[in-house]
Amino acid sequence: MKKKKQLIILWLIISFLSANYTNAQERVNTSKFRRIEEWNTPNAYRTASGAPGFKYFQQRVDYKISIVLDDKTQSISGEEEITYLNLSPDVLTHLWIQLDQNISRENSTARLISKMRMKDTISVEEMAYYFPDFKGGFTLSAVVDKSGSNEKYYVNGTMMRLDLKKPLKPGQKYTFKIKWSYPINDRLKYGGRSGYEYFPADDNYLYAIAQFFPRMAVYNDDRGWQTQQFLGQGEFTFPFGDYDVRITVPADFVVGATGELQNASQVLSKEQLKRLNEAKHTFDKPVFVITPQEASDNEKSRTTNTKTWHFRAKNVRDFAFAASRKFIWDAMAVKLGTNTPLAMSFYPKEGNPLWEEYSTRVVAHTLKVYSKYTFDYPYPVAISVHTDRIGMEYPMICFNGGRPRPDGTYSKATKYGMISVIIHEVGHNWFPMIVNSDERQWTWMDEGLNTYLQYLAEQEWKENYPSRRGAARNIVDYMKSDPSTLVPIMTQSESILQFGNNAYGKPATGLNILRETILGRELFDHAFRHYANRWKFKHPTPEDFFRTIEDAVGQDLSWFWRGWFYTTDACDQYLKSARLFVPQIVHKKDNVYEKVETFENLPDEIKNRLSQNERELMQTPYFLELTIQNKGGLIMPVILKFTFEDSATHVLRLPAEIWLKNEKEFTKVFPFAKKPVRVELDPELETTDIDTSNNQVEITRSNTFYIFTFKNQAQ
Repeated sequence: MKKKKQLIILWLIISFLSANYTNAQERVNTSKFRRIEEWNTPNAYRTASGAPGFKYFQQRVDYKISIVLDDKTQSISGEEEITYLNLSPDVLTHLWIQLDQNISRENSTARLISKMRMKDTISVEEMAYYFPDFKGGFTLSAVVDKSGSNEKYYVNGTMMRLDLKKPLKPGQKYTFKIKWSYPINDRLKYGGRSGYEYFPADDNYLYAIAQFFPRMAVYNDDRGWQTQQFLGQGEFTFPFGDYDVRITVPADFVVGATGELQNASQVLSKEQLKRLNEAKHTFDKPVFVITPQEASDNEKSRTTNTKTWHFRAKNVRDFAFAASRKFIWDAMAVKLGTNTPLAMSFYPKEGNPLWEEYSTRVVAHTLKVYSKYTFDYPYPVAISVHTDRIGMEYPMICFNGGRPRPDGTYSKATKYGMISVIIHEVGHNWFPMIVNSDERQWTWMDEGLNTYLQYLAEQEWKENYPSRRGAARNIVDYMKSDPSTLVPIMTQSESILQFGNNAYGKPATGLNILRETILGRELFDHAFRHYANRWKFKHPTPEDFFRTIEDAVGQDLSWFWRGWFYTTDACDQYLKSARLFVPQIVHKKDNVYEKVETFENLPDEIKNRLSQNERELMQTPYFLELTIQNKGGLIMPVILKFTFEDSATHVLRLPAEIWLKNEKEFTKVFPFAKKPVRVELDPELETTDIDTSNNQVEITRSNTFYIFTFKNQAQ
């Protein structure tokens, strides 16, 4: 008996604890309007308002680089001197350097984890994807300190750790040197963000060269050293610094690069130098620096002599260049506040007539539009280089596709595709080349923000421009796709599924919805400009972006960031019911309740007892009660279009806070002076509603309700 009592008591205790645990679970705040727990705690480095804190720091790296491009062996060799300045409060015992070319090594992680399926039929060219025979990667012939003494280092895939001989204290700088070489990849055969394109018709090469030298990794307060391996999808992040670069190429080559050309008089003819100076004062059209005829003559040349092109770039995070004897070169000046950068294009004859007509003009247009929405372009040049089927960006220079047919004709798709890729890649000068986010971790912070501005620039290039991304309706198919193929925008770059939609399209669309539907253009444009200026030439995190926008607009947008960036919820608002009520007025006369048809039929003694507001309310002839459900889970504003019996329409916008306290359903009454006959949700597809079949209701019948002129008269 005693044992039985003990068991009963134990059962009661367990039941009590379970009930309390359940109640505690139920009390957890699961509201989609709550603040986001994943955000880093504000501190002295990054504030709660999204600004750099009073202890914010970033490292600095300066480079002196000399390279030789061998056109016979399609290879590069170089030597660089790196000066690293430790501006952090930390003592550093080692430095990390990125060796991105090592992604092409035979046993690289990227190759080992690549996956593919067999096809029933494949071409000989496609065989290269199954059995890649290109063996690239850096060969390091020397890693030494400033005096020439060997450094101790360890290479791990695409990262190299340099162990310092003595700790690098705050405020100290360290200089070391690296000699290296690597074979250049055939980009059309093996892929990649840089490489060469071969033109068999005239036996020439066009080199678009990037990731060509060992580059310092970022060290900051957010994560210490950024040491994620380069696997191909997540791109790059670097500290800022000055570059002094000398590029030795065959003497008949033309070179375009990050920075300003220092020895134009030595590498250009007098006539070409004169044209370049003319372009610096020409604002209405491009000026040829190297004409199509000169480029054609170069194509036939095979000199054994060399020339060295010397470039300097200040306060940039990377360096890239393009070189070929095939290049036509044109340029024009762009006035931006106190700056007058040169918009330039380098392209082979295979790009014409499309490139001669549009490229440099598109570069100039991009500089103007992006400057308007952020800050004036601060660099001296902006270059668009044409090579087939590519789109890749670096400071002041980008590589772009968009090639006409061999006979010079081209489709609208080719034309607009070329314009769009130039806008996009030139636009990357702002994000992430200046607003220096971590692409290796958060692709959306450069691709998404840039795609948003690309959309604005496209629409300003031409009314009804056929933009692929940006408009809400263009992302609907992605939002309603198989959930197993979706991940949140806030996913590390290498783990993203549906890369283009996730990292480009969805964040760009979200910002456009914030601008057009939630905040309005004036307020959002101010906030976006605030972010760009606050974080230019710095290293922002996602929290810095979210907090800065809220700081600038004066509004808690947790519900939006959570739904759009941290989940894969979709917008599916459902117009569950629409009931129209037509009032009848009841008053009391001689202790008898009487109904009157209209307010005007009320006795004067009753009218006189009513306030002006009550008079107006009682003259409202129609009351529409709507019940709306949130089936998709994504919190979004509710946009309603009412159509009246006289065919007039009215659009009403309810803010997202309408879902407070009940995120699944609400009921609301709307008074009208005219009879509504139809109501529609999201008539212009602004909220990315994935199912519009339940967004309209025709109002075919009315209900009657009664208005009593005095409270409690009906009792």
